[in-house]
Amino acid sequence: MRPTSSDRPGARIALRDVSLGHPGTPVLSGVRVDVPAGQVLTVVGRSGCGKSTLLRTLAGLLAPLAGDVAVDRAAVRGPGADRALVFQEDALLPWRSLRANVELPLAIAGVPRPDRRARAAHWLSRVGLDGLERRLPHHVSGGQRQRVQLARALAGAPRAVLMDEPFGALDARTRAGMQDLLVDVWRDTGVTVVFVTHDVDEALFLGDRVAVLADGRLTAVHDVPHPRDRAARETPATAELRRTVLAALGAHTPEEAPLRPFS
Repeated sequence: MRPTSSDRPGARIALRDVSLGHPGTPVLSGVRVDVPAGQVLTVVGRSGCGKSTLLRTLAGLLAPLAGDVAVDRAAVRGPGADRALVFQEDALLPWRSLRANVELPLAIAGVPRPDRRARAAHWLSRVGLDGLERRLPHHVSGGQRQRVQLARALAGAPRAVLMDEPFGALDARTRAGMQDLLVDVWRDTGVTVVFVTHDVDEALFLGDRVAVLADGRLTAVHDVPHPRDRAARETPATAELRRTVLAALGAHTPEEAPLRPFS
C-alpha cells in the first residue's frame, strides 16, 4: 500500500516552473513536479543532465534561477533540518568512529550528548551495524560506510531524504541489499524520498514515480506499476515502462541494456 499525506510524516515537495543551474549556465528549465508527502520519487537521466543540481536545489544549497521551490508550501531559502542529503561518496570523517560520525550533525545542532548518543545507537542498530560503533570508516566495507551515511541522515529526523546516486559505487549484491534497507527504513519512517540514479532498473524498483530528465527539461513523470516489488520487474507493465524510459533517455535499446541482476 502506498503512503498518503494523511498517515505519513514526510514532507510535500513542489517545484513550479523552476530553472536550475548557475547564473548564466542553466542546466534545467521549466521544471514542474509535486512529490506528495511520504512518496518515493526516483529521478533518472544521463550524466550532466542536472540530476545532482536538482537535489542541491531541493536541499537549499543552490538557489533556483527562476521559479519556486517549496517544502510544505514554504519557500526553500537554504538548508534545513527537515531535509537530509545523502551522496554517492560517504563523506565520513576518517578520524571519527562510526558512532561519532552519526553524532556529528546532531552535535552541531546542539543536541545534548545523551540524546545524540541514543539516536546514533538506535540508527546504527537499525541499519545493521550493531557492535561496529567504535570502528573507524576505513575498517569497514563500502556498503557499511553507506549504511553509516544513511544512519547519519536519519538520526536528525528529517522529513525528506535527498539521495544522489548513493549506491552507484557498490557491487550488485551490496547494492540490492542497500535498496532493500532503504525500502525498510522508508516504510518505518514515512519520510519523503527523492532518489537520483542513472540506473533505470533501480529507479523502477524504488520509486512510486520516476521522473525523466533529458534535453535540459523534466520530460515526463511516470507512475511505477509495481513499486518495490522485485518479482514485478518482468511483468508487461514494468517492461513497457522500462522501454519508455530508456527511449526517452536515448541511451540504449532494451536489448542493449539487459536487466541488472539482483543477487
